[in-house]
Amino acid sequence: MKHITSLVRRAIEDYDMIKDGDRVAVGISGGKDSLALAASLAALSRYYPKKFTTVGLTLDLSGEDDFSDISEFCKNLGIEYHVKPTNIREVVFDIRKETNPCSLCAKLWRGALNDLAIKYGCQRVALGHHNDDVLETFMLSLLYEGRINCFAPVTYLDRTNLFTIRPMIYVREGDIRGAAKRLNFPVKKSGCPQDGISKRQDMKEIISFLEKSTFPGLKKRIFTGITNSGINGWKKSDLT
Repeated sequence: MKHITSLVRRAIEDYDMIKDGDRVAVGISGGKDSLALAASLAALSRYYPKKFTTVGLTLDLSGEDDFSDISEFCKNLGIEYHVKPTNIREVVFDIRKETNPCSLCAKLWRGALNDLAIKYGCQRVALGHHNDDVLETFMLSLLYEGRINCFAPVTYLDRTNLFTIRPMIYVREGDIRGAAKRLNFPVKKSGCPQDGISKRQDMKEIISFLEKSTFPGLKKRIFTGITNSGINGWKKSDLT
């Protein structure tokens, strides 16, 4: 986790993601990414010059899942942890029967997470998007929408007075996967019917195939292009 935490710290400093005295909510889905983010922020908060508090927040999408393992995980990290039952899964799949469920689910999830963060006095909401997510989002926007676009490292939400931050933008998914296995993270299997069959999964496989078969170093060059472009607040970095 030391390598991941060092990259998280670098992103926080490059983009001034956290202020002194902040309460930082981590949206913990139960996947490896959000658990790694919670662990790295918990570790960083112990020695970072700007004092901040990490708060783990989970939305139970069906209202029936068991998050006791994650509660224990957060207890061992020394961070607050709260779970809120929701009916998001029912709304998306049973009531609305969405043909594009990912979009609606993400919108409902973000709204509910932000409300929960406000309830517990947080100023920042940290999401577990990693470096591979950055590349996939950029390529999805380019190939499916014809736009040069990607989510921002930091976004201010004026309606809620919250900041959305993504401290793992420099961290590769493979490093997270390795840490989760070595440290025996209590990863929960996704209950989403769309898991593994989305356009994002297709893009993940395409980028990986191209880097291995034809364009060695492709991931690094795509990320360099994003940071050099300056879109959505991205900055040049010597990590690219």
